[in-house]
Amino acid sequence: MCKASARSSGGVQRSRKWLSVPRLSIKRRFGQLRPPFLRFRSWQLLKPLVKGGLHPTTRVSRAVYTRAPTRLLSRLWGLLNEVSLPPWLRRPLLSLYVWAFSVNMQEAEEEDLNRYRNLGELFRRPLKSTARAISAQYLVSACDGRVLHCGRTRGSQIEQVKGITYSLENFLGPQGWQDPENAGLPFLQQLGISPSNRLYHHVVYLAPGDYHRFHSPTDWSIQHRRHFPGSLLSVSPHIARWVPGLFCQNERVVLCGQWQFGFFSLTAVGATNVGSIRIYGDSELHTNHSRHVKGKYHDRIYAKQHGPTGLVLAKGDPLGEFNFGSTIVLVFEGPRDFKFHVKDGGRIFMGEALGLF
Repeated sequence: MCKASARSSGGVQRSRKWLSVPRLSIKRRFGQLRPPFLRFRSWQLLKPLVKGGLHPTTRVSRAVYTRAPTRLLSRLWGLLNEVSLPPWLRRPLLSLYVWAFSVNMQEAEEEDLNRYRNLGELFRRPLKSTARAISAQYLVSACDGRVLHCGRTRGSQIEQVKGITYSLENFLGPQGWQDPENAGLPFLQQLGISPSNRLYHHVVYLAPGDYHRFHSPTDWSIQHRRHFPGSLLSVSPHIARWVPGLFCQNERVVLCGQWQFGFFSLTAVGATNVGSIRIYGDSELHTNHSRHVKGKYHDRIYAKQHGPTGLVLAKGDPLGEFNFGSTIVLVFEGPRDFKFHVKDGGRIFMGEALGLF
């Protein structure tokens, strides 16, 4: 009986092992059948150039891509996202998106897809209060995503990807809003960086399936908001490697203020199909509007509305949201002994500690 049972058990195990091979194969093959609009990325606009003999790293192909009508396409996509779906279509269509981008609906405050009227509501879904734990450390991640880069700034330069840097002054803009007399000083002095401290940066990329709201990464006061109208190029690593100054070209909202160690800023960078960046409590902010002109920026001093200290936020407080995926960039002053314990390319979640002092 024991031998027969063992043979029977072994036969079942072998059978299951044999059956698992075609299952995985079918899953891989079925994954290739995703509708083209779900597999599309803006950098795929380059494919016709490659077929025409232009390599993606050439100056001509970069020029063509950066002049693509991504702002118009993003506005159209935004309108499509807000179209109310009939109840009978919600679950089939939204389930397809959840499957395509591996969305974890068990974390969502509302798990029932029938309750989401359109794709936009699914993108901006809130999470359950227990889904994220806020670390006791001074500084935490503002969002879910993948770490593109983190570390010290080199002078007033930030590393976009390895070997490619961009100017902090171009990214944040002139700081004359604080004190016009300091406009002629070196940029780090305009920011008021103490010689005893250092300046650090942390960049997180949000994929389409990620949680699209961002939160306050620390206890701080926001004194100034600056909106840069700009392009809406993809911020995926594919593009970041060969478009210098990508984050300085894209539409973005820069929030600057102070925390216990000095200067602190959080920048929400737009990307293709991210026509909307919303900051809670700032009704004057309207991104990716047709009347906006590239090369100009729009300032708002929060101290005029919220008092001398500006908009005061505690660590983990809701701060804003994206439509679709994008990027969050932190630039902050900190002690010389601050050490990041997150690595480039690693996955991170909102509320997770970024480092130690």
